[in-house]
Amino acid sequence: MASDTLTTGTGGPGRSGTETGQRRPLSPRAGLTALAVVLSVISVLPVLWMLTSSFKTRETVTDGKLIPTDFTFDNFVYVFTEVPFARYLWNSFFISAVITIAALFFHSMAAYALARLRFPGREKLFGAIFATLLVTAPVVLIPLFMVARELGLLDSYAGLIIPAIFNAFGIFLLRQFYLGLPKELEEAAVIDGCGHWRVYWNIVLPMSRPILSALAIFFFLANWNAFVWPLVATNDQDLTVVQLGIASFQTQYTSNWNYILAAATVAALPMLILFFVFQRQIVESIKTSGIK
Repeated sequence: MASDTLTTGTGGPGRSGTETGQRRPLSPRAGLTALAVVLSVISVLPVLWMLTSSFKTRETVTDGKLIPTDFTFDNFVYVFTEVPFARYLWNSFFISAVITIAALFFHSMAAYALARLRFPGREKLFGAIFATLLVTAPVVLIPLFMVARELGLLDSYAGLIIPAIFNAFGIFLLRQFYLGLPKELEEAAVIDGCGHWRVYWNIVLPMSRPILSALAIFFFLANWNAFVWPLVATNDQDLTVVQLGIASFQTQYTSNWNYILAAATVAALPMLILFFVFQRQIVESIKTSGIK
């Protein structure tokens, strides 16, 4: 009996410690995953609400429900028939595309020169370019307007495109990327008789596709959403961009939020599609380490 009791006494606590064991603490990975899910829901919910509300009627658009009770396409029909919204979309697309192509071309050349070429004052020039990132857009808005007026660029596509081409952020990011590229490839090309232009065009640019793709999305998105400069630089209705079109639409139809949300949905969809198609390039651009 004593031995049985002893066995039970020694085995009982052992079993209770393993069988009823305490819960394991939440791992950091699980916590970060939960946080990412919460932040994702918070980020997506306004977009989803805008999308669903664009199909609501005027009476139900402010009912606070996510799913429309009265589903209608009349809002989109109204947007494209009562105002020249297609013209606004074309203006934004044309201006954003031209700015993106020109910016990538000039920024990549400037960044390659600042990263690879040796010339007096290179570091000071890069410092001056980088310092412009500290200057906010409202500070230079009036001087930029005066320069554009003196050059006759107001109320023209050139006035909307040329001032937006040059951006220190693109030059800085590309320069950091080029600094991570192996010099051996360029040196081998120079030994084979290639000049700086051929090295840039045939070697550097093909290796820059991931970061150029990401910058193209950033530039296109920034100019697609441009509002302040187009508002200052243009009065011609034929040059109205999509963001100004939505703003004027909201002023004219202050209480008709169903039309406003339909126009905002049409303006947001191209950018959402562009992001989902090229999200891999955006992630890859963060790794500015050159060749993997």
